[in-house]
Amino acid sequence: MAHAAAVTITPPGRPLVGRVTPPGSKSITNRALLLAGLARGESVIGGALASDDTGHMAQALRRMGVPVRQEEADDATTFTVSGNGRLAPPDGPLFLGNAGTAMRFLTAVAALVEGTVVLDGDAHMRKRPIGPLTAALGALGVEAHDTAGRPPVTVHGRGGFPADTVTIDAGLSSQYVSALLMATACGDRPVTVALSGAEIGARGYVDLTLAAMRAFGAEVVQEDAGRWRVAPTGYRACTYRVEPDASAATYLWAAERLTGGAIDLGVAPADMTQPDAAAHALIARFPNLPETIDGSQMQDAVPTLAALAAFNETPVRFVGIANLRVKECDRVHAMATELGRVRPGLAREEGDDLVVAGGPDLAASAGPARIETWADHRIAMSMALVGLRVPGVTILDPACTAKTYPRYWRDLARLGVALRPE
Repeated sequence: MAHAAAVTITPPGRPLVGRVTPPGSKSITNRALLLAGLARGESVIGGALASDDTGHMAQALRRMGVPVRQEEADDATTFTVSGNGRLAPPDGPLFLGNAGTAMRFLTAVAALVEGTVVLDGDAHMRKRPIGPLTAALGALGVEAHDTAGRPPVTVHGRGGFPADTVTIDAGLSSQYVSALLMATACGDRPVTVALSGAEIGARGYVDLTLAAMRAFGAEVVQEDAGRWRVAPTGYRACTYRVEPDASAATYLWAAERLTGGAIDLGVAPADMTQPDAAAHALIARFPNLPETIDGSQMQDAVPTLAALAAFNETPVRFVGIANLRVKECDRVHAMATELGRVRPGLAREEGDDLVVAGGPDLAASAGPARIETWADHRIAMSMALVGLRVPGVTILDPACTAKTYPRYWRDLARLGVALRPE
């Protein structure tokens, strides 16, 4: 489907049965790539994800003088990263597409470069907020300028951080915290990173960051729920294994429930450390999802759960999802709009909540629908699930799934889903 303008899904009409191995975690892969790039020595990152997002991170590291080699074998990706403990100024702006992790993480790490780094992205990235992070860098004594609170960003690196304390507003994204934590370990003094309030989007991703940092030799002490002390250890090379992507797994768990199938992912949800793994317990309750679902700590799973809710026995309200408005697209609005194409009134926005008024009879009352994907991989993959029951669902721009799950359409086809490209 790499070059198809659209793909139409035929409901399989039978349980989907088989084995599919989800790709490696995007979140963990980009953390590991960055830390390996900052480390001294050769790191080997196995089970990694090769996608648009991780490709942008790898290429940015190469542009800053870090050799990164990628090898493919049996659908598994291994990155070998040869770091020397420092990054060189790139010869021009770093283009990061719409990769949020790459943009936020590299903005903070650019402070370690002795020179100027410009970070830019595509039109969608230029709408995504980064102001709290550039403000935090300023508080650490690093000159950083954004564009009305959004990329492009220019960082005048000084090789470290002149100050030893920073307070960050992480209400919009936990990635700001992760970025500062990873970067400050390479300074010349201990740095305290603190939250300006108790609110933080998807706190579990900070735990992923801390685990990756410690694997690469960092020393971080969590002083309380919103305060961390980072020692100036730098990083050391290691062999690192990336776990399967829990966000990608949600589509397969949902496909299994929607069709009454049995899909073996080769990994138990309990063995995943990513926040979206918590969605499995909710998906297992389908078609009796709870009346209200708080998506604040499993944000990337919300589109999947919303697609399931379209067939639930009762309506579902999703709360705690205001941050979804500043993802690759406004996912609250996008899901309400696209579910509405399947059947008018199927979903609506109420403030920052998403309400899906589904029902088990949706397939009988819904008509064919051409689904806009908003250049957002999660809209494409989630709305494809609706096509497992509703005839005539066509996903436009199916190639956008390459951002995090390049094999998505192939994996559906291997499970027996008929796909007709246009």
